[in-house]
Amino acid sequence: MPKHTLTTESGAPVADNQNSASAGAGGPLLIQDQQLIEKLARFNRERIPERVVHARGSGAYGYFEVTDDVTGFTRADFLNTVGKRTETFIRFSTVADSLGGADAVRDPRGFALKFYTEEGNYDLVGNNTPVFFIKDPIKFPDFIHSQKRDPFTGIQEADNVWDFWSHSPEATHQITWLFGDRGIPASYRHMNGFGSHTYQWTNAQGEAFFVKYHFKTNQGVRSLSSEQAAEQVGADANSHQRDLVQAIERGVNPSWTLHVQIMPAAEAAEYRFNPFDVTKVWPHADYPLQRVGRLVLDRNPDNVFQEVEQAAFSPNNFVPGIGPSPDKMLQGRLFAYADAQRYRLGVNHTLLPVNAPKATEAVNYGRDGLAATRNGKRGPKNYEPNSYDGPAQTDLALAAPQAVSGHTGTHEAPLHVKDDHFFQAGELYRLMSEDEKSRLIANISGFLAQVTRDDVIDRNLAHFHAADTEYGARVEAAVRAIREG
Repeated sequence: MPKHTLTTESGAPVADNQNSASAGAGGPLLIQDQQLIEKLARFNRERIPERVVHARGSGAYGYFEVTDDVTGFTRADFLNTVGKRTETFIRFSTVADSLGGADAVRDPRGFALKFYTEEGNYDLVGNNTPVFFIKDPIKFPDFIHSQKRDPFTGIQEADNVWDFWSHSPEATHQITWLFGDRGIPASYRHMNGFGSHTYQWTNAQGEAFFVKYHFKTNQGVRSLSSEQAAEQVGADANSHQRDLVQAIERGVNPSWTLHVQIMPAAEAAEYRFNPFDVTKVWPHADYPLQRVGRLVLDRNPDNVFQEVEQAAFSPNNFVPGIGPSPDKMLQGRLFAYADAQRYRLGVNHTLLPVNAPKATEAVNYGRDGLAATRNGKRGPKNYEPNSYDGPAQTDLALAAPQAVSGHTGTHEAPLHVKDDHFFQAGELYRLMSEDEKSRLIANISGFLAQVTRDDVIDRNLAHFHAADTEYGARVEAAVRAIREG
């Protein structure tokens, strides 16, 4: 006798799971066969819509441990005591390709981290680069369309990619990152992570600071050349997933040290460039890195679909002491990320174990919807305010208020002294060694030379010339050589 009885979804025992019910031994099958119909219908619905971006991902559980006192800058409870540990879940991902894409490709990597704090979940949604391609969310759907598979050919087209970039000079900095040596990490363990956006911290006295997050890998940064990556993809398309799972299973737990850059809120308005522009970094000479703690990954998910694919992150999941900044891309993502998960997983996706708070309970008046499991007991009222001791607001703001002024309308961000699109891309180029520069030029020119329109090529070359004269000249010469050869 089997140790456990196989049942239908309704709990009834299954008599035969090897043979479908039929009209006679050789006759047609019967629609009354509950096990057959239920299995096939459920199988047809096993997949959920994949993420539009960051579809291909890997995840792991771990903890964050505070190593340095930052209570002078934030009242966030999970950061209030040196030595305090908070459970975490992280999802790494590529951005552009679909769920079946390869791991070792030239693409930014998502670095999405969920802290299960005692004051609710805090989601920090970033990348392995400190900057991004665009700075206004209204351009995001067009940007992604240009990077994804072409509707006609079904493949990523150089014409689309570079045409969009040619009209988006602010992308030059991120392009220089992407086509440089760190554009293809050797594994998820061997890359840094960044919050990318600017966030706000508020301390117990109500003082506000703007911060940027830097997770420095303790394994050391390792990357692949284009040639190594092509070989890796051919040998094992799942190389980064396999590496992460196997490392944790054998007890080699990856870790990162978290540092932050901290800017007093009063300094933002007069800083030499817009500190909320996600296409730019803050120079460390202006705002040095300050250590906060360490992130350690020590447990693999038991089920990739349940815990990695159904993991839902949203940058609007803040906790007291942490809030948003006026970063336009961040402001757009505050809506878009949560809305994407409501579409993919349903309005009750926050009740799934990987997304639900662990150290506290979600208590609110939300109810019903697809897959509802938290509709309340018989007595409590389902509205607020009420006279029956239901959950009520705290009247304590999560973060400090931010002053606003001016007229409504569509505006570019306010100008600062150094608000151009190219100077940081040039600075990054000039920091590279000659070997790094040569690989960067080869990576860019090999892709840009595939573009069929000369005007698109010329607009992109102008961006590289504007960043650095040598940079532009070398890319232009390499592109011409490829096209003429």
